[in-house]
Amino acid sequence: MPPVIQEVRGKSPQLGKDCFVAENATIVGDFICGDQCSFWFNSVTRVNAVRFGNRVNVQDGVVIHCTYKKSKTLVGNNVSIGHNAVVHGCTIHDNVLIGMGSVIMDGAIVHSGSIVAAGAVVLENSVIGENELWAGVPAKKIKVVDADTTQFFIDRTAKNYVKYASWFK
Repeated sequence: MPPVIQEVRGKSPQLGKDCFVAENATIVGDFICGDQCSFWFNSVTRVNAVRFGNRVNVQDGVVIHCTYKKSKTLVGNNVSIGHNAVVHGCTIHDNVLIGMGSVIMDGAIVHSGSIVAAGAVVLENSVIGENELWAGVPAKKIKVVDADTTQFFIDRTAKNYVKYASWFK
Protein backbone atom coordinates (compact mmCIF):
# COMPACT_ATOMS: atom_id res chain seq x y z
CA MET A 1 0.00 0.00 0.00
CA PRO A 2 1.61 3.33 -1.02
CA PRO A 3 1.49 6.45 1.18
CA VAL A 4 -1.14 9.10 0.51
CA ILE A 5 0.60 12.01 -1.22
CA GLN A 6 -2.26 14.09 -2.53
CA GLU A 7 -2.89 17.38 -4.33
CA VAL A 8 -5.46 19.79 -2.89
CA ARG A 9 -6.66 23.00 -4.57
CA GLY A 10 -3.91 22.76 -7.19
CA LYS A 11 -1.09 22.34 -4.66
CA SER A 12 0.93 19.11 -4.61
CA PRO A 13 3.39 18.10 -1.89
CA GLN A 14 7.05 18.45 -2.87
CA LEU A 15 9.61 16.21 -1.22
CA GLY A 16 13.38 16.75 -1.25
CA LYS A 17 16.02 14.12 -2.00
CA ASP A 18 16.40 10.91 -0.01
CA CYS A 19 13.13 11.25 1.95
CA PHE A 20 11.26 8.31 3.47
CA VAL A 21 7.45 8.18 3.60
CA ALA A 22 5.93 5.15 5.37
CA GLU A 23 3.20 3.33 3.49
CA ASN A 24 0.40 4.63 5.73
CA ALA A 25 1.69 8.19 6.15
CA THR A 26 -0.34 11.03 4.63
CA ILE A 27 1.03 14.21 3.08
CA VAL A 28 -1.56 16.51 1.50
CA GLY A 29 -1.60 19.92 -0.18
CA ASP A 30 0.79 22.85 -0.05
CA PHE A 31 3.79 21.16 1.54
CA ILE A 32 7.48 21.48 0.72
CA CYS A 33 10.34 19.75 2.54
CA GLY A 34 14.09 19.53 2.19
CA ASP A 35 16.31 16.48 1.98
CA GLN A 36 16.53 13.43 4.25
CA CYS A 37 13.15 14.00 5.90
CA SER A 38 11.11 11.07 7.15
CA PHE A 39 7.39 10.62 7.68
CA TRP A 40 6.66 7.63 9.86
CA PHE A 41 3.67 5.35 10.26
CA ASN A 42 0.26 7.00 10.68
CA SER A 43 1.68 10.52 10.52
CA VAL A 44 -0.42 13.20 8.81
CA THR A 45 0.94 16.40 7.29
CA ARG A 46 -1.76 18.40 5.56
CA VAL A 47 -3.43 21.59 4.37
CA ASN A 48 -1.81 24.90 3.47
CA ALA A 49 1.67 26.34 3.72
CA VAL A 50 3.69 23.73 5.57
CA ARG A 51 7.45 24.08 5.03
CA PHE A 52 10.29 21.90 6.35
CA GLY A 53 14.05 22.18 6.13
CA ASN A 54 16.41 19.18 5.89
CA ARG A 55 16.57 16.16 8.23
CA VAL A 56 13.14 16.61 9.82
CA ASN A 57 11.61 13.44 11.21
CA VAL A 58 7.87 13.24 11.74
CA GLN A 59 7.47 10.20 13.96
CA ASP A 60 4.58 7.76 14.26
CA GLY A 61 1.14 9.30 14.78
CA VAL A 62 2.24 12.94 14.50
CA VAL A 63 -0.20 15.49 13.09
CA ILE A 64 1.21 18.57 11.33
CA HIS A 65 -1.46 21.08 10.41
CA CYS A 66 -2.37 24.77 10.23
CA THR A 67 -5.47 26.92 9.93
CA TYR A 68 -6.39 27.70 6.33
CA LYS A 69 -5.50 31.29 5.34
CA LYS A 70 -4.61 32.09 8.96
CA SER A 71 -1.37 30.33 9.83
CA LYS A 72 1.58 28.44 8.39
CA THR A 73 3.67 25.70 9.92
CA LEU A 74 7.38 26.31 9.44
CA VAL A 75 10.00 23.80 10.59
CA GLY A 76 13.76 24.31 10.26
CA ASN A 77 16.60 21.83 9.82
CA ASN A 78 17.55 18.93 12.08
CA VAL A 79 14.21 18.75 13.90
CA SER A 80 12.68 15.67 15.53
CA ILE A 81 8.94 15.62 16.19
CA GLY A 82 8.16 12.82 18.64
CA HIS A 83 5.44 10.20 18.42
CA ASN A 84 1.86 11.48 18.60
CA ALA A 85 2.79 15.16 18.83
CA VAL A 86 0.57 17.85 17.29
CA VAL A 87 2.33 20.74 15.57
CA HIS A 88 -0.22 23.36 14.49
CA GLY A 89 0.38 26.70 12.79
CA CYS A 90 3.67 27.43 14.54
CA THR A 91 7.35 28.05 13.81
CA ILE A 92 10.04 25.63 14.89
CA HIS A 93 13.61 26.75 14.23
CA ASP A 94 16.69 24.54 13.58
CA ASN A 95 18.00 21.87 15.97
CA VAL A 96 14.87 21.30 18.05
CA LEU A 97 13.38 18.23 19.72
CA ILE A 98 9.59 18.14 20.14
CA GLY A 99 8.77 15.44 22.69
CA MET A 100 6.29 12.62 22.36
CA GLY A 101 2.64 13.57 22.80
CA SER A 102 3.35 17.28 23.03
CA VAL A 103 1.20 19.99 21.44
CA ILE A 104 2.56 23.17 19.84
CA MET A 105 -0.28 25.64 19.16
CA ASP A 106 -0.84 28.42 16.60
CA GLY A 107 1.60 31.29 16.63
CA ALA A 108 4.07 29.61 18.98
CA ILE A 109 7.76 29.99 18.16
CA VAL A 110 10.36 27.43 19.26
CA HIS A 111 13.88 28.80 18.82
CA SER A 112 17.01 26.79 17.98
CA GLY A 113 18.54 24.34 20.40
CA SER A 114 15.36 23.93 22.42
CA ILE A 115 13.53 20.88 23.74
CA VAL A 116 9.80 20.61 24.34
CA ALA A 117 9.28 17.80 26.86
CA ALA A 118 6.99 14.84 26.27
CA GLY A 119 3.35 15.71 26.96
CA ALA A 120 3.95 19.46 27.12
CA VAL A 121 1.33 21.87 25.78
CA VAL A 122 2.89 25.00 24.31
CA LEU A 123 0.09 27.54 24.25
CA GLU A 124 -0.83 29.85 21.38
CA ASN A 125 1.73 32.63 20.72
CA SER A 126 4.25 31.31 23.28
CA VAL A 127 7.91 32.00 22.53
CA ILE A 128 10.51 29.44 23.57
CA GLY A 129 13.97 31.02 23.62
CA GLU A 130 17.15 29.45 22.29
CA ASN A 131 18.48 26.44 24.20
CA GLU A 132 15.52 26.18 26.58
CA LEU A 133 13.71 23.15 27.96
CA TRP A 134 9.97 23.63 28.36
CA ALA A 135 7.63 21.17 30.07
CA GLY A 136 4.18 20.93 31.63
CA VAL A 137 0.58 21.83 30.89
CA PRO A 138 0.67 24.62 30.04
CA ALA A 139 4.36 24.43 29.15
CA LYS A 140 6.78 26.69 31.00
CA LYS A 141 10.54 27.19 30.90
CA ILE A 142 12.28 24.67 33.14
CA LYS A 143 15.93 25.48 32.43
CA VAL A 144 18.54 26.42 29.87
CA VAL A 145 19.86 23.43 27.91
CA ASP A 146 23.66 23.04 27.72
CA ALA A 147 25.63 22.03 24.60
CA ASP A 148 26.11 18.42 25.81
CA THR A 149 22.34 17.97 26.23
CA THR A 150 21.73 19.48 22.80
CA GLN A 151 24.28 17.13 21.24
CA PHE A 152 22.93 14.07 23.01
CA PHE A 153 19.20 14.57 22.55
CA ILE A 154 18.72 16.81 19.53
CA ASP A 155 21.60 15.94 17.19
CA ARG A 156 21.63 12.23 18.03
CA THR A 157 17.88 11.82 17.49
CA ALA A 158 17.89 13.60 14.11
CA LYS A 159 20.89 11.56 12.88
CA ASN A 160 19.35 8.30 14.12
CA TYR A 161 16.14 8.91 12.18
CA VAL A 162 18.10 9.40 8.95
CA LYS A 163 19.68 6.01 9.69
CA TYR A 164 16.34 4.36 10.56
CA ALA A 165 14.82 5.63 7.32
CA SER A 166 17.65 3.97 5.37
CA TRP A 167 16.49 0.58 6.67
CA PHE A 168 13.28 0.93 4.60
CA LYS A 169 14.88 1.83 1.27
